Amino acid sequence: MKPLAFIIITYNRPADLLALVRNIAQLDEADRLLQDVVIVNNASTEDYSEAEAAIRQYPHIPFRYIRSEENLGVARGRNFALRYSQAPYLIMLDDDAEMGNRDCLIQLLDEFNRQQSGRRTAIISFKVLYFETREMQKNALPHKNYAAYKDKSFFETYFFAGGAHAIRREVLDAVGHYPEDFFYGMEEYDLSYRILDKGYGITYSNRIVMLHKESPLGRKPKKEKVRMMWVNKSKVAWRYLPEKYYWSTLILWGFFYLRETGFDLKGWFLGLQEAAKIRHSEARRPIADKTLQYLQTLHARLFY
Repeated sequence: MKPLAFIIITYNRPADLLALVRNIAQLDEADRLLQDVVIVNNASTEDYSEAEAAIRQYPHIPFRYIRSEENLGVARGRNFALRYSQAPYLIMLDDDAEMGNRDCLIQLLDEFNRQQSGRRTAIISFKVLYFETREMQKNALPHKNYAAYKDKSFFETYFFAGGAHAIRREVLDAVGHYPEDFFYGMEEYDLSYRILDKGYGITYSNRIVMLHKESPLGRKPKKEKVRMMWVNKSKVAWRYLPEKYYWSTLILWGFFYLRETGFDLKGWFLGLQEAAKIRHSEARRPIADKTLQYLQTLHARLFY
């Protein structure tokens, strides 16, 4: 069995998917190492015919192009795609990405064999650079203390970049898949806490580079996306962390929502209601004390 598979979810960017198809086909040893390249068209209304034609130009690369009848969102889309590959290692990308180093597949397999602190690596989070400027994308570094970690070539951490990571298939079988009740945002934290609580590790390596086709100025998220992030982060804190972190997350993300949306009070009240209901609708599944202690050794930011 070939060890690697790409899992790619489309988000209405056909030109970018075309470039990504060509990028993957040119990676070192792609035909030897890739079992599948699963592309899920997430019910897009855009014309992907050029990308589909390009796929047929690379018969030596195992592309599988699948159309979903509905927009599954991030987590459900990845879980849907997982049905089409049994590769031991799964590389998760969105369609606005390209791999930045041709030997990334070789480097990735080497990194999965590295073990730290007695924990077997479950996820490797990639170095993410902006496509046009080659500057590091700050919010894609998987640690909130950016200044202390930005220049490190490798470190253990407590979450991962959602659109720039690889995961062991066996880990998903052990802890469960991406949380399908998270349509947008924070599914990384939910999966990360389950992984760490099972004794696995999450690492960052700059030996695998992803180029992100987003402006360094960023894209202003829509109000409902910010609200989903607020509610989902509160849900993660309630499920897995001591209760004080649920309350701090609910409050501090509420302030963040107001700042990011220009004090949209209507959306704020709606988000507050949704986040407050979590205590009555969600069962708590707190992580073990030893996992919490491990998070503290990683200097994890837990309050929000």
